[in-house]
Amino acid sequence: MCRHLAYLGSPVALHDLTFGAAHSLADQARDPTMQEWGDTNPDGWGIGWYVEGHEAPSLHLTTTPMWDDLAFAEPACDLRAHSFIAAARLASPGSIIATSGNAPFREGRWLFSLNGIVHGFHEEVGHMLREQLSDARRARLQGDADTEVLFALVLDRIDAGASPTSALRTLTADVRALTSAHMNFLLADGDRVFATRSGRSLFLRCDTGVTIVSEPLDDDSGWHPVPDESVIAGHLGPDGPVITVEDLL
Repeated sequence: MCRHLAYLGSPVALHDLTFGAAHSLADQARDPTMQEWGDTNPDGWGIGWYVEGHEAPSLHLTTTPMWDDLAFAEPACDLRAHSFIAAARLASPGSIIATSGNAPFREGRWLFSLNGIVHGFHEEVGHMLREQLSDARRARLQGDADTEVLFALVLDRIDAGASPTSALRTLTADVRALTSAHMNFLLADGDRVFATRSGRSLFLRCDTGVTIVSEPLDDDSGWHPVPDESVIAGHLGPDGPVITVEDLL
């Protein structure tokens, strides 16, 4: 359920990876090849991208299926960014279909997406996770999506001094202590990108930049599967992408 993508590198047109590639994110939304639950991802999509000189990333969210969103696809040819996260949504059972549930979620410099599900979230589990939030972030919740609550929990951990990778690790462990879950996370701040693979497909390419995506965007041999139960951190060094892959737990 859901397909998502993160990019960090030299500026590219947003259209290139989201709509223009041979197996672009829009193609994956309509015709996924590695999705374990659901045949399509029709419940809208979103993209957040970093614009030079702006503190917060720009955001486009819609409940229109990604493959039908020509109102964004066409101008996206002229929009360029060095970093972005995009996600096509298949809503979890019981969730409302509204942009308040669409990834990527944004706060300050941060963008966040989840491909997966937290079982029992619309029952007691969601209540228990919300109770772990700081009062300020709990008050700012807008929708009913598990992704929004998980993002808030990650940011609470980072605010408390945890590194992004540590925050993703402890969140994964804390959720699993409550329920079963599949949690592929994407997290970015414009200069760095982080990801976890836990129970869903995820691929990495890091020749000229860092691209992390649910399914390869083409048949090129440069795509590598991310090991299951791992966490990735990536940034751009003077000689190119710098990637670390570590055990998730």
